[in-house]
Amino acid sequence: MSSCHNKAYITTPIYYVNDIAHIGHAYTTIIADTLARYSRMSGLDTFFLTGTDEHGQKIEEAAKARGKTTQAYADEISATFKDLWDEFDISYDKFIRTTDEDHKKGAQKAFTVMYDNGDIYKDVYKGHYCISCETFFPASQLVDDEFCPECGKPTTIVEEESYFFKLSAYQDKLLAWYDENPDCILPKSKRNEVIRFVEGGLHDLSITRTSFDWGVKLPENFNDPKHVMYVWLDALMNYITALGYGTDDKDMDFWPARVHLIGKDILRFHAIYWPAFLMSLGLPLPKHIAAHGWWTRDGEKMSKSKGNVVDPRAVADAYGLDNFRYFMLREVPFGGDGDFSQKALIDRINSDLGNDLGNLLNRLIGMSGKYFEGTVDSANVAKYYQAELDEVHASLDKLEPLLYEMQIHRYLEELWRPLTVANKAIDMYQPWTLMKEGKEEEAMALNGLIAAILAKVSVMLYPVMPAVCTKISNALHFTIDNSSWNSMVKDTKLLDTFVLEKVDPLFPRIEEPLLKQAEPVDQKEVPKPEAKKAETKNDTKEDGIALIGIDQFFQTSLKVGTVVKAEEVPKSKKLLLLQVDVGEEQPRQVVAGIKEWYSADDMLNTQVCVVANLKPAKLMGMLSEGMLLAAKDGDGLCMIRPEKPKTAGTKIG
Repeated sequence: MSSCHNKAYITTPIYYVNDIAHIGHAYTTIIADTLARYSRMSGLDTFFLTGTDEHGQKIEEAAKARGKTTQAYADEISATFKDLWDEFDISYDKFIRTTDEDHKKGAQKAFTVMYDNGDIYKDVYKGHYCISCETFFPASQLVDDEFCPECGKPTTIVEEESYFFKLSAYQDKLLAWYDENPDCILPKSKRNEVIRFVEGGLHDLSITRTSFDWGVKLPENFNDPKHVMYVWLDALMNYITALGYGTDDKDMDFWPARVHLIGKDILRFHAIYWPAFLMSLGLPLPKHIAAHGWWTRDGEKMSKSKGNVVDPRAVADAYGLDNFRYFMLREVPFGGDGDFSQKALIDRINSDLGNDLGNLLNRLIGMSGKYFEGTVDSANVAKYYQAELDEVHASLDKLEPLLYEMQIHRYLEELWRPLTVANKAIDMYQPWTLMKEGKEEEAMALNGLIAAILAKVSVMLYPVMPAVCTKISNALHFTIDNSSWNSMVKDTKLLDTFVLEKVDPLFPRIEEPLLKQAEPVDQKEVPKPEAKKAETKNDTKEDGIALIGIDQFFQTSLKVGTVVKAEEVPKSKKLLLLQVDVGEEQPRQVVAGIKEWYSADDMLNTQVCVVANLKPAKLMGMLSEGMLLAAKDGDGLCMIRPEKPKTAGTKIG
């Protein structure tokens, strides 16, 4: 790992505060939490870092569009991440924010060191800049000479004074690092992508901006107050400033990181810029940079406009947090894209967890209760079932490398083999037959074997499913910690004699999806008028308005939106053309017939309530991607608005 062989430093990326946490954020964080829990359990001194990235032009603009100070907006979104991780019992040791004063000091120290080492110089930059990606792109990489190659949004030509980092000077050193450390980027296919990019030639990197000021200022001794650090230079430094770099250095003995966990979209920043910065600072390079794939839903890319974005809190609430964790880590090979579907989740819960794990505990409780008043004695397990024990330990010995090589789906696959051994042993040796034949010692030993397998599996499954495995260990009267990891996994010890605790079934069978989520109304699925009339003819109010069920109501997606642009539609007495931020990558265009009551200036920077899943329609040749809620009576029309400012995209209902 490093010279600090008894330490493990695990990090997630710091999440950008332009939106609330989604399933991709949860996936990264759950993987990191699993690694951190295993590292602690195996006796390593562990430091687990997560947090939020809060600087840059995109955040400044988002705050302005919402009528908030940038700091207040960053505080609000950062808190949603921290609250979710706390609710998910994520075992982080530090939650860092790039607005923390210690982080700013550390980033300034790094800038000074790199400058003093001759790796930073001042010049003028002119290039194509993508605000969304906070990145300059050479013209050769643009799509149709204009659009960002990463996100597809238009770039703007920016010319400004800038400090530059001599990235080009590190091309050969980076290639040597990739060559000498074949596991430095995982999966290895991603390493090959990075190598090809670096071999294509590196350009020096613009690392300051003057067009906005929401960022870390340069150190005072530079006497250049109009410059702020490029958001990626600032953000990447969090991995060492969290350990005290530039302030007290109190936890720098955890460096280098054992694993930087990231999404594949930010691989280039972590696998090229970050190691080059570290080389300039004279610091060791991380052991692994591990890039995972993206999640789709039911085979489709997630999109707020489609209403198919997966809310991790809703899934965990409906199906159980540990079940959600297991599904995310088991369902897809690390590095590949994964697909979330409730059917796949239910299959995993009913089959892997219910049939293989939960049912095995139920069988043990049943056997020990029926034949031995709940007592489990392991004294003679090896006498009768050594072959089964050998098979179990052979699987356990394979697990740790799979975890740190980020083959977590294979880790879980291999961990399930002992459960198969246990269930087969019951079917093969038939304790009911053994008891009829008077072979009580052999039947008790079988109970001991099953209990031992459950105990050993629960120890190694604990980092993935801590709450469930704690229930199992409580039933088996032992504690999951470094001592039990050493004795039952690294050694081959069995459980002491104990009386089994009865527990409720761990994984009640699920027959149908539990999560109801608003979906866009597809015209093909709307009932025909005749059918609709037949369904509702007896369910009407006195004024003739048909009653609907709650499921029908939740087919409508209502969201808070912020009007970021408003203009009159020429030649129209009724229409305004609005651009409304509903928390998506780009504002929605909404054509609203409200000009008689509201001017464009009246609507600009105000909040509205939007029906977000209407089929787009054209009005006077202009596409309208939603409808605003309003009330109209004899006194005119007024917009329906939130009582207090809310984050754009907040669901109503």
